[in-house]
Amino acid sequence: MRGIHSGTADAPVCGPCTTPDAELWRPCPTCGQAERLHAPGPCPRCTLKQRLHELLADGTGSINPKLQLLHDALADTERAGTAMRWLSQGIVSTVLSDLGSGRRPLTHKALDELPEGKVVEHIRSVLVATGALPQRDEQMVRLERHVKDLVSSHATAEGRKILHRYATWHLLRRLRRRSRGKDITHYQLTVARQHLRAAVHLLDWLEEHNLTLTTCRQADLERWMTSDDARHRPGHFVRWALAQKIARDLSFPAERWNGPSQAMDDEARWDTARRLLHDDTLKPEDRLAGLLLLLYAQWPAAISRLTIDHIEETDGAVHIRLGAVPVELPAPVADLALQQVAVRRSHAVLAQTDSPWLFPGGQPGRPISAWAMGERLRKLGIRLAEARSTALFQLATELPAAVLARTLGIDITVAVKWQRAAAGDWGAYAAEVSRRHHDV
Repeated sequence: MRGIHSGTADAPVCGPCTTPDAELWRPCPTCGQAERLHAPGPCPRCTLKQRLHELLADGTGSINPKLQLLHDALADTERAGTAMRWLSQGIVSTVLSDLGSGRRPLTHKALDELPEGKVVEHIRSVLVATGALPQRDEQMVRLERHVKDLVSSHATAEGRKILHRYATWHLLRRLRRRSRGKDITHYQLTVARQHLRAAVHLLDWLEEHNLTLTTCRQADLERWMTSDDARHRPGHFVRWALAQKIARDLSFPAERWNGPSQAMDDEARWDTARRLLHDDTLKPEDRLAGLLLLLYAQWPAAISRLTIDHIEETDGAVHIRLGAVPVELPAPVADLALQQVAVRRSHAVLAQTDSPWLFPGGQPGRPISAWAMGERLRKLGIRLAEARSTALFQLATELPAAVLARTLGIDITVAVKWQRAAAGDWGAYAAEVSRRHHDV
C-alpha cells in the first residue's frame, strides 16, 4: 500500500500520482488505455495476457476450454504484477506450459506424478479454484499415500497384511463414513497417522522379540508398555486386533476422560472477550474467530471450515449455524460476522472468485488451515485448550447436554461428559425454563 499524499476522503491520491509526470502517462500500444508506463511496450495487464497465451495455448494457438477458465481468472486479477511474478517461477511456467500443450494431461493424477511441494500444491489449488480441475479431498489423498508407503515398507509379509487390513478397512473406512462426503480435517489426518505409527511400532517390537499378535500374551504386552516405544499408545490397534480375533487374551483398556485437565479461568476468558469485542486496532477476522472460541467453544479446526452459508440474516437477526440449531449472535459479534462475509478477500493471484469459505486460506479455493487459525488466535493471547475448556465448562453449567450438542455441533457423548464434569443440575434448569414460560 502506498501512502496517501493528497485528494479527498472519497478519492485519495497516493504520492506518485500527486504530481504525475505527463511523459509517463501514455496509452498502452496494445489496449490503448492510458497507463503509468515505466518502460516502452504493453501495460502490465496486456503483458500478463500475452504471457498467459504463450503458456496455455497449444500448437494451433487455441486454449483448452478448461484452461480458458484459468486464463480468464488470472488475466482479470487486480494485481497483474503479482500474477506475473507467480508465473515467472520456473516450475509454475513449466507445468502450465505442459498442460497447455497437452504434454501433461489436465488431471490430478498427472500432478501427483510431480515432486511433492508447496508450489505444486499451489498450482493444483489454483486449477481447482478456477474450475480447471475438480475438487478433491487432499487430506484423504495424503493419508492414502501415507498408508501405502507405510504398509509397503514394513519388513514382514504378515505385518504388511495386518497393517493393510487395519488401515484400509478400518481407519480409512471409518473416516469416510464419519466425513459423510466432506473433506476430512487435519486433526483427523493426524489422529489416523498416530494410530498407524503406534501399530507399526508394536508390530516391530513383537518381531524383535520373536512374537506375533497371535502369540503375544498379556505379560508380553505389559513388557511392551514399560518400554520406550510405549509412548505411541497402540491401544486402538490392539482393541481392533482383538475384535478381529487376530489377537487373544489381551487387555488394553481405553483411556477414560475424567474431566478437564486445563485450569478454569472464566475471568480471564471474559477479559479477552471484551477486548476482542471493542478493540478496533485488531483485525476484524481475528476478533470474530477469537470470539467464536471464547463464547462458543469452537476449535480452530471448526472455525476454519465455516462457510458464508453458516451465517444467516433474517428479520434483522444474525444467526450462525455451528450445529443442527442456529445460534443468534449478539450485536457486536453479528456485526463482525456480516463484515467478514462482505469483505473477505480472494487470493492475490486470482480475480475475485466465489469462494464459500468465511476465512479463506493462502491457497485459492481453500479455507485457512486449522494450524494457521490456531497461530492467529495464539497471537491474540488466547490459550486455546484452556479457553475452550473454560467456555465448555461454563456452557455445560447453563445448558443440558442435548442443547449443548445441537447448538455447538459437538457429539452428544462429549456434551454429556462435560455436563457431568460441570455437575449441572438439569432438573433445576428445566424448572427455570418452565418458570420463564409461565412468567411470559
